[in-house]
This record gives sequence, C-alpha cells and structure tokens, in this order.
Amino acid sequence: MEKITLRDILAATRGELIGAYRDLSAPVTGVQSDNRKVKPGDVFFAFVGEKTDGHKYVNAALEAGAAGAVVSRTPDEFLPGRFYVKVEDTILAAGDLARWYRKLFRIPVVGITGSVGKTTTKDMIASVLSEKYRVVRTEANFNNNIGLPRTIFRFDHTTELGVIEMGMNHPGEIDYLTRIAQPTAVTITNVGDAHIGLLGSRNNIFHAKTEIFQGLSDGGFAVMNGDDENLRRLRPENPRFDEEKTGTGIPFPELAARFRFAWVGESEDCDYRAVKIQDDLPDCVRFEALTPVGTMEITVPALGRHMIYPALTAAAMGVHFGLTKEQIGAGIAHYQATKMRMEVLRPGHGTIIYNDTYNANPQSMKAGLSALSQTAGVRHVAVVGDMFELGREEERCHREIGSFAAGLRIDTLVTVGRAAEYIADEAKKHGMKDVRAVKDKAEAEQILGELIAPDTAYFVKASHGMALEELAAFLEEKIKAM
Repeated sequence: MEKITLRDILAATRGELIGAYRDLSAPVTGVQSDNRKVKPGDVFFAFVGEKTDGHKYVNAALEAGAAGAVVSRTPDEFLPGRFYVKVEDTILAAGDLARWYRKLFRIPVVGITGSVGKTTTKDMIASVLSEKYRVVRTEANFNNNIGLPRTIFRFDHTTELGVIEMGMNHPGEIDYLTRIAQPTAVTITNVGDAHIGLLGSRNNIFHAKTEIFQGLSDGGFAVMNGDDENLRRLRPENPRFDEEKTGTGIPFPELAARFRFAWVGESEDCDYRAVKIQDDLPDCVRFEALTPVGTMEITVPALGRHMIYPALTAAAMGVHFGLTKEQIGAGIAHYQATKMRMEVLRPGHGTIIYNDTYNANPQSMKAGLSALSQTAGVRHVAVVGDMFELGREEERCHREIGSFAAGLRIDTLVTVGRAAEYIADEAKKHGMKDVRAVKDKAEAEQILGELIAPDTAYFVKASHGMALEELAAFLEEKIKAM
C-alpha cells in the first residue's frame, strides 16, 4: 500500500476525529482488521460481525503499532499518540476508503463474477496478464465486501494491472463491489444455481450478476460466455433485447453502445471459439482457439472440458491488453489452481485425488464428476457431500447430480450428509451399482479405507462447510502409507 494520511481517511470515510489527537498529516501505510496481523503504521478497522466485535481488540492493535483506529463506538479510553476516527459502519467505511484509494491509480482493472469458475477464471487471467504486467490479483477467495477492499489496498506504485474477483449472495452486492473496484474490463463466467436458495431463480441470479456493468468505465471491455443461455440474452439477436435491463436498470441496447463485447465458447458465433478439444488427456486439456488474431494452440494444465472457458476468457483479455499469442499461450500453461479448487494430488501407486472441496454448486459438481470419469485409471471413486444455499431447489439439484453421475464412468459413489442422500438415491434409481450413503466424515473414512487401492482416481467435493478436505487428506495419507 502507498502511504496515505489521517486527513485522507477522514475525507474518504466522512468520519469524525475523536479524542485529543489532531495531527491530520499522520502517515498510514496499511489497513488491517485483524489485530494479530497489525504492523506499525497500519490503521485498524474495528469490524463488527455476527461472531466477533473488533472493538474488543482496538487497544491490542494500537499497542502492536497501529497508528490509529476506525471505530463505530466511542472507546472508554484513548491511548496517547494514536488517532481515532468514528464512523457509522466500519465495514462500509473500509469500502469507502478502498474506493477512494482505487482512484489514486490510473491502471486497468479486470472485474470477474459468475456462478461457477470465478476463482479459476481470475487465476487464469492473472497468469496470462502476468506475462507482461505486474499484476495484483484477489488472493484465495477474498471476493466479498471485506475481501475486495483488502485486494485494492495491496495496490502500490509498482502495480500495473489489477484482477479482482467479485462474489455475491444477494441483489445489490455486485453493484456495491464494482463501484469500489471501478473495472475497465469485466467478465461474467456463467449463470447457474449457486445461491439460488437466496435469490430465488436463475433470472434473479442473472440480473444480480449483470450489476457488474454499473461500475465498468465507458468504453470498457466485456467478455461473456457465449454458450450460456442466460448470458446470450445480452446479444442483440435476443427477441427481447430492446426491452430487458441489467440488475441496476441499464437497458441492454445501452450496454451494447457503451461497451465492447467479446464472446467465448464452443458456439459458432463466438469470437474466441474452442475447436478440436482433447479433454481425455491424463494431465491437461488441449484445444485450438479460433480468435480475431488467428488460431492459438492452447494447453491448459488442468482437467475438465469446462477449462476451455477460463482459458478462452484469459486469451480474450490477453489480446485486449496487448499480449502476443505466444505470451497468452505461456500464461495459460503457467496457470496454477488455487488450493482446494480441483487441486490435483498424486500420492503414489498410480492414484490421483482431485481435491475440489472449497465450494460446490450443481454446475461445478457436474464439471468435476465429468473430469473424474475421463481420467485414466482402473477405478473411479467419487466422494460428494451436501451443496448449500439451494433453498427450495435443494432436493431437485441434488437428485440431478445423482442421475448425472449414474451416466458417467464412475465405479463407486460415496455421498456424505443429509442432502447428499438425494444424490445416492437418484444414482441408484438410474442404475449405478456401487453407491454408499453415509451421514458424516467419520463414516466416510471407514468406507474410504476399504476403497484405497492402486491405479484409482478419487474426486472429493462438497460445499465448504462440509469440510471434506479432511477426507482428501485422509485419502492422501492412507495411500502414501500403502
């Protein structure tokens, strides 16, 4: 972070300076909300959440060297030589400061949202653009109203480009985040069932995702999934194109006039189109990308046909930002998956474990199961758990996974959790022979102990709250000990 001052914080947050401290030129060199990570010169924001209250740790942060604190309650005591800024809401104030700080940098920023594949697409784009630029990207999955400002505050005078992921689970959230990030280029990966329990329908999800256009600067670049039926509504050939609007009320014709669009996928009308796809290779996906600048030979060091979409999106962004075809190909080849995002573990004995346990929704679950079924190996074992935030669609979505899995080359299906029992039931109904439904991880470990064998591919996935990464670790440990 570049140095700012107390005066800047007051202006950005519209806060009130309380206590005796009055040096408005006091320097601040970092922003922190965890007192355990405070460094000298930081400003500490006392976030108030459901489980914790940062006001309890203000003194600890100041004693650790923080220059001051942003609070929403007047403290009982004021430490000498430290400033205190009072605001109505400390989390919103951090967002206000991040919005102000972002404006200090005249650099391009890529904004990424979608139901499935946001993190993969973010990492792929960053890997490509890093072939030419100094890039700051969203770390891990810090894509909400707390995590996104954290990424912005990592910008400094060496930053040439930002790649920022934006998540959401309610209307208005992407609108808020994109106004902070102020992207110059955006992408929506797809519109699926993630968070459908909170938003009610795919149509509502579609409108929530299109809020990203609210913060896109005029003349900005937008990359869209040309195989997604909802996103294709943004194309002029949509019969209702002249009538529809984004989640923030921008008419579709205005989008077409203000921004430049590129479409990616397998459809013939895509600007960046994948052909000759080889998705049955042991360690990668290969395809030819037909692009406005010629054909590119692409090798993605990850499995699953769905990997063509982040790769094509990264290629489109690479062309937009002036990279050569060689740089784009190298950037995709250098891609590394975020931990627990279809992470490939090879513990030995010809086995492979796909640890895809960071999160789950119906679309990503199907993509992972497909990748497992196409993996070379004598046996294929899928370990899947509950998918959260599906609301009234919970049973339908889980049963859909069961029928889908039954049609794949999967030898054994282990389901973990209450909702996952629907997966097991439907898989059995559709003819899958070896299906084991268990209630918890302890039961799952007993079953998996019996299924450990050489030349086997394992796939482990569920929503993050199920903590099935523990089962992936269990498998890895037991296989190594064979």
